[in-house]
Amino acid sequence: MTTSAFPDGTILGYPRIGRRRELKRAVESFWAGSLTADELEQEAARLRSVTRERLAALGLGRTDSAIPESFSYYDQVLDAAITVGAVPTRFAGLTDERGGVDLGGYFTIARGAGDDAPLEMTKWFDSNYHYLVPEIAPDTAFSLHAERILAEFAEAKAAGFLTRPVIVGPVTFLLLAKAADGAPAGFEPIDRLADLVPVYVELLEQLAAAGAEWVQLDEPALVSESIDVARGRVIESVGVAYDALGAIEARPAIFVAAPYGSLDDALPALAATPVDAISLDLVRGALPEGIDAATAESLASKTLVAGVIDGHNIWRGDLDAAFEQVEAVQRLSASVAVATSTSLLHVPHDVDDETALDARLVSWLAFADQKVGQVAVLARGLVEGRAAIEGELAAASAALADRNDAPGVRVPSVRERLAALGEQDFTRADYDERVAAQAVLDLPALPTTTIGSFPQTSEIRRARARLVNGSLTSEDYTRLMREEIARVVELQEELGLDVLVHGEPERNDMVQYFAELLDGFAVTQHGWVQSYGSRCTRPSILWGDVSRPRPMTVEWSAFAQSITEKPMKGMLTGPVTILAWSFVRDDQPLGDTARQVALALRDEITDLEAAGIRVIQVDEPALRELLPLKLAAQPAYLDWSVGSFRLATGGATPATQVHTHLCYSEFGVVIDAIKNLDADVTSIEAARSRMEVVDDLETSGFDHGIGPGVYDIHSPRVPSTDEVQTLLERAAAAIPSARLWVNPDCGLKTRGYDETVESLRHIVEATRAVRAQLDAPVLAG
Repeated sequence: MTTSAFPDGTILGYPRIGRRRELKRAVESFWAGSLTADELEQEAARLRSVTRERLAALGLGRTDSAIPESFSYYDQVLDAAITVGAVPTRFAGLTDERGGVDLGGYFTIARGAGDDAPLEMTKWFDSNYHYLVPEIAPDTAFSLHAERILAEFAEAKAAGFLTRPVIVGPVTFLLLAKAADGAPAGFEPIDRLADLVPVYVELLEQLAAAGAEWVQLDEPALVSESIDVARGRVIESVGVAYDALGAIEARPAIFVAAPYGSLDDALPALAATPVDAISLDLVRGALPEGIDAATAESLASKTLVAGVIDGHNIWRGDLDAAFEQVEAVQRLSASVAVATSTSLLHVPHDVDDETALDARLVSWLAFADQKVGQVAVLARGLVEGRAAIEGELAAASAALADRNDAPGVRVPSVRERLAALGEQDFTRADYDERVAAQAVLDLPALPTTTIGSFPQTSEIRRARARLVNGSLTSEDYTRLMREEIARVVELQEELGLDVLVHGEPERNDMVQYFAELLDGFAVTQHGWVQSYGSRCTRPSILWGDVSRPRPMTVEWSAFAQSITEKPMKGMLTGPVTILAWSFVRDDQPLGDTARQVALALRDEITDLEAAGIRVIQVDEPALRELLPLKLAAQPAYLDWSVGSFRLATGGATPATQVHTHLCYSEFGVVIDAIKNLDADVTSIEAARSRMEVVDDLETSGFDHGIGPGVYDIHSPRVPSTDEVQTLLERAAAAIPSARLWVNPDCGLKTRGYDETVESLRHIVEATRAVRAQLDAPVLAG
């Protein structure tokens, strides 16, 4: 094959939801039946066209494969599963005679339907993006279904673009998959690599025939040491896959992208294969050192793509230092390109859209479009020499210096309080003492509760928007929110739930709400990023030292408690999750920032207790999310992340029952950390995985209250009473009833009221049935 030159500058991917979430609205309209499949396809094609034109205008080449074709309707891992024919058997009825799946079937696999549960969902490495977990069996019949990839490439070509198709690589695809139900003990999806690689071979051959000059295979699993497969096997798989793909006679040039960290011991294995270009994440990772002669020789023959522009955060950064890194990579190979460290799907589209942000803060920021521009600047420097870009480098350095000196970035009183902390601030009374003190709550066996939020109706969202634009007074807004809280409380009492929530109608987002009330944060108007599927979030910007100027939640929780005799949970978002779901300052250790947030929450808990709230939930759904991919860095992370939670809750009295909530993570990896949080009750995602977490809990010796979820709220399905009862019975078989709680997997904000009410009724009915079993006398055989 003849390899065309790799572009001087590129990105690993671009946001696909649209600048104003156009794809989200189109997809949800299709789900609602108000948009046809053809109309959805037309809107997606329009968004792809807009993206290509925008990237070209920002400096990426139209005809040199610089623009990645990284669009997805829902999730890139699901896309790969559909492309290689890895459709679970329960969805076999959705496939055509060739095994392909149309758009309706695609979304059904993602969201479930009837009694058919969707694919599981979990976090994409150490990001807040969620991917769908493929299910692989020993007899999964892999087959190529490349129509969509080929069509999108042809669409670009017809518009005058030669783009670079992107797909999850075969090794990462199998490493992220799970063994399908019924697979024999010891089976691992990576066992099927030799069967899967021929499908990728066929894909590359078809792309070459279509005119693709480069293809990007994403292999982030190669940088992770947290994959539950022996590392030696991972390294061996690199050679198996890429020796075969590199040997194809007629193929595009292969670019292996490995973001989120250093390749380390995977680099020699990858370098030894015939791939043509390799990315190096130089933001989360570092330049390879101490490489052997053979690896050095191999790298010198390849294009090395220097990921020096942070694709994971929104700071403008130090372009001068980034260019020095690019120059250092040139010592490894004469063929070097500039790129983002990761796909830009993790950041919003354009900081120029943020007209309400302080102009000084804006000058410190770079969203996706600005990062593309930074790539273009450094690529120009690579070609024309450093002198050609001195002005841009100096401007970035000046912005960095201004940020360092700005008021609020460092606040002496906040830092003095942090420095005065002692060991006693991180410790509560013994658990047994707390259990005894909390008996006053008078809860039944298997207490039922929800995670916090209830559905946010269009009326609630309109009221919030009217408050912001000034057409609704704060007094009228408070009245409307109190009316909604009263409705939610009355509904929970009617359903028969035991520990209630106020439903959080006043909250736009579980992190943004607090960011708007804490010093050191800013919030955006249009800074949307994709979390999963059509779900988008607006991460706040944590730019300075954090403190709480006044109570944030007390008024709402106290009102809710005043209208019911049942315990009412005060609802807070934990320090780790506030960090994980924000764009966090990068000029000090994360642990210091987390402790600042924890102190603000500690003050809030004190005020909630004073207002009569005796159950307080501090959510940490992102605890697993930030866990470093490298084993050596994990103990330090777990120390400060657990410590920040304990600092936030350490001032609570023994009689206050502290809850926490975690979701969509591989909990077995951090089960000891969850124990060390020392929460009185931990609710945890378990429904979509059919209670798999129970095994981890049973073997770990977890001995505090636990609520494994029995209702998957990320699917529109309403679980039957029998389904919930089956899940609950499995949990009750492993967890003593005195410690077992019953709850959904997560908050109910994104669901509709009809499905929510029906699902909660089934939960209460199932709980009563299992309680009856616990009360039934045991008969002698």
